[in-house]
Amino acid sequence: MTLGTLFWLFVSGFVIWYWWRAKAIQDFVRTAAKAYCKKMDVMLLDDAVYLRGIWVKRDPQGQWRVWRRFLFDFTSTGEERYVGQVIMLGQRIEHMELQPHRFSDHP
Repeated sequence: MTLGTLFWLFVSGFVIWYWWRAKAIQDFVRTAAKAYCKKMDVMLLDDAVYLRGIWVKRDPQGQWRVWRRFLFDFTSTGEERYVGQVIMLGQRIEHMELQPHRFSDHP
């Protein structure tokens, strides 16, 4: 095996690992968003969350962590779409919020 072959094997392995890890994080966030929507009496649309930002920031202990911002669509009435967001720092969800929206008329 040449050094070039080893390099490309390493790069390929890293890409596969990163994709697998990103998928696991996205699944975790989708599950959390679904639970949050249920708690807030709204419905998650499309059963999906979308990564809309990634950065590196320090956590409260001063450690560098990956900061991620995910967006998702939800509805409260079944007629309009609104946007919610999930902020992650490292492996933890730091913040979840829903865009101001109408409340449904059902009791």
